[in-house]
Amino acid sequence: MASCGGTCDFNCGSKEVEEETRERVGRVSLAAASSARTRRGARITSNAMIAPTDNLLVAFSGAPLLEIIRYRVALQFIHEMQSKLVKSWDASNSQALPVFGVGVAFIDESVFSLKQSHEIEKAIENVRLIVSSISSVYKGIHIKPIENICSSDSKDGRSRLSELLDMITDNTGKEDFLQYLRMLSLQKIALENGYSKLILGSCTSAIACHVISATVKGQGYSLPADVQYVDTRWEVPVVLPLRDCLAQELSLLCHLDSLKTQQLLDRPSAGINGLVSSFVTRLREENPSRERTIVRTAEKLKPFCFNKFSANGYHDFLPSRLRPKFQNADDSDSVLSEVLCPICGSPLSEIELHNMRSTEGEARTRAEIFFTRCCQSCCFQILPNGAAAYEKFFSLLPQSMMRRVKDGMLANRSQLREEIKDYLLDHQDDDT
Repeated sequence: MASCGGTCDFNCGSKEVEEETRERVGRVSLAAASSARTRRGARITSNAMIAPTDNLLVAFSGAPLLEIIRYRVALQFIHEMQSKLVKSWDASNSQALPVFGVGVAFIDESVFSLKQSHEIEKAIENVRLIVSSISSVYKGIHIKPIENICSSDSKDGRSRLSELLDMITDNTGKEDFLQYLRMLSLQKIALENGYSKLILGSCTSAIACHVISATVKGQGYSLPADVQYVDTRWEVPVVLPLRDCLAQELSLLCHLDSLKTQQLLDRPSAGINGLVSSFVTRLREENPSRERTIVRTAEKLKPFCFNKFSANGYHDFLPSRLRPKFQNADDSDSVLSEVLCPICGSPLSEIELHNMRSTEGEARTRAEIFFTRCCQSCCFQILPNGAAAYEKFFSLLPQSMMRRVKDGMLANRSQLREEIKDYLLDHQDDDT
């Protein structure tokens, strides 16, 4: 790699630097589509994250500038891959090759911003211009206020969200809760508009911070679920195409390609998340490879069976040299808790399951049942204290979060019936 000896900033990027950066990002991100095959259609084989028949929703939101950059690069690569597929479709004689659809979601969190309303409106309009300038074949851009997840009425939603956050006294818990609401908002958009996959811009740097912060918060058991390429525990599966890219690489790519970004919010990280972010930044300054080391260490943890694509048949399309990369969990070997925390979605550990079963029978209200199923981290950092506060907090939660308990109870009953079916009497046997 060419070097100027450290006397300049980005201006030392030569063609060699640009090509090397593109090669690395392209290799581990959403790779280009394979060439067209008559009658069988096109298959994306380099990492099997996307099928030609998919409808993709690309998230384009976040407060920190680096987070915006990650989502901007993810959007750019989706656009480039789609453009190549469109060209292949146009060049095909039969024009029978499918091309995946793409939409963009932006979660408006201006309710927390200190900026003036006209500045926020201008920033949102810039987001629209960024998306519209990339491609004319997008299904659309969906801009939704985060408070809408609490209520369809904007004023009521803002009031409910404000009450919820006021009841969370821990700064880290408050910030994490907003992250969970952001994911629920993206899922809601995807479900309502028929998208089949949700694309996030999480990169190695962000995942490294999450690995450390999750460990500090006591979320070590569920950590493997959050560091994989795919997460299908959500109704709309989530994929992380930039998982192997460093934030510095993405920033450099935005600079080299003059990719426009827009930072909407100015809210800094607080509590544990802010401390961990500063810690990882110092590690990176001492040794740029530290972030990759942290993530590679976390990769050694056994993933859950929802961290795979084999159920959809994508694994069969992968080149053999890339199959180990996706850590497809075998159903017979993977131990998956059927109970997920209704707030953060983390699978409960054996200890948490034991505590849940020992207290669930004493629960008398929906709120009490809900809170018995929460993980220890959410209980400590998010939930209020006292029965009265429980009921109030539960009444303010989004309906999509409340439904998780009902869906989980139905899943548990189905699983229990499956386990004891050999011991149940058949109606025909009973008649005889």
